[in-house]
Amino acid sequence: MLNLLGDFIGELRAAGIPVSMSEHVDAARAMEAIDMSDRALMKSSLAATLVKDGDHLAVFSNAFEVYFSSRSFESLEDLLDELGESDDARGASGATGPGQSRGEGGGASSSMSAQELADLLFRALREQNRDAMRLAASEAVTRYAGMEPGRPVGGTYYLYRTLRNLELDALEQRLSQSLGETNNDDALLERLSHDEAHARIESLKSEIEREIRERLVQDRGAEALAKSVRKPLPEDLDVMHANRDEMAQLERALRPLSRKLAVRLARRRRRRRRGPVDLRATVRRSLSTGGVPIDLRFKPPRPAKPEIIVIADISGSVASFARFTLHLVHAISSQFSKVRSFVFVDGLDEVSHLFEGVDDPAEAVARINAEADVIAFDGHSDYGRAFLTFHERFADQITRRSTILILGDARNNYHQAHAEIIADLRYRAKAVYWLNPEPTSYWNSGDSIVNQYAPYCERVIECRTLRQLEAFVGELS
Repeated sequence: MLNLLGDFIGELRAAGIPVSMSEHVDAARAMEAIDMSDRALMKSSLAATLVKDGDHLAVFSNAFEVYFSSRSFESLEDLLDELGESDDARGASGATGPGQSRGEGGGASSSMSAQELADLLFRALREQNRDAMRLAASEAVTRYAGMEPGRPVGGTYYLYRTLRNLELDALEQRLSQSLGETNNDDALLERLSHDEAHARIESLKSEIEREIRERLVQDRGAEALAKSVRKPLPEDLDVMHANRDEMAQLERALRPLSRKLAVRLARRRRRRRRGPVDLRATVRRSLSTGGVPIDLRFKPPRPAKPEIIVIADISGSVASFARFTLHLVHAISSQFSKVRSFVFVDGLDEVSHLFEGVDDPAEAVARINAEADVIAFDGHSDYGRAFLTFHERFADQITRRSTILILGDARNNYHQAHAEIIADLRYRAKAVYWLNPEPTSYWNSGDSIVNQYAPYCERVIECRTLRQLEAFVGELS
């Protein structure tokens, strides 16, 4: 058991969940104190000792289902006896478990016909018989998934094959009608029957998915399967390719991240104890030794907050990345002397006023698409024109205290780059950083012109996730 727990914690660390040695020991002690035959209690105990962030629970649950997937089932014969089935309903071949013949889904099947399996599923769902549903799910996977030992196919493929053959829409409709037989045309009760039927079908899908996962673990081993089905943490999600649920996770992760960054920056600034070298005090202090060794003296530190200027491409391809970056920078704006924000597509507009007097930067970010004047011509990204506009209107306001952040993929739709503008801004400002949400391997391909701007930037940084964004913003002070 300790070896299994160690492998499980190794998978959590590989997925990005921080687990210390003391937490590992706590988890082992928890296993000694509980009844490990209670799988739900085991999962809760491990979560309590190993997970410190609620957003990490989904990744923890995914790994737990792989490493602690073993479960025993009753035989098909015992189940059919319990349900009161006749010998005729079990088929003519007399098989007692998941059978050996080929089914229509391409995998081995039992002696049950497709209709008998459908009836078994219907009864299990109608009566909410958990054991029956588990065994029916096992039969469905055996019959339809077409699982082949050693074949490197993900569980999603097998799940799709199984669900496609079960015709769950028809099963859900039949179940809904059965649950609503006594509703007497009451619209509310009919809706409740539909919702209940849908919930039971979803539980069946989860059971089928679990059955497939258990068989994959038996075939490939937990470590190999865990690696193939590993889910990224919210802070490791690719912002540009996140789906709706993942975007919601990112939104939830932003607020605690901004608080953590603000505290970190403030603490780092307070700990700066040395200012520049005080030459007069150093010479006076070193007179007694003739300057060997020299005793350096420093002036008191004068920590200055930098001025941040954000220039963000909000065209469709990188809009989500720009939104999260603007949100984060303004959420920690108290750590900077001033934050000014500009957005562009092929026109450029300042949106700093949208963040003034707003408690939640997300509200201002949501207004940008509706209120910002960023379309000058055809609505396709034109970095060169946007930089020219910025230079003409705002270049004289750039000082040596200004740090410029440019957000975008540098895909210029084959327009003029006007890289000389970035060169002039670099001369005027303290630093120019370019945050690119595309993988480094995509840079300078197609209409990407990162290489024309890079020589005039302090750094060009791949910034696809909140973790990478956090690491960069944490360096700005």
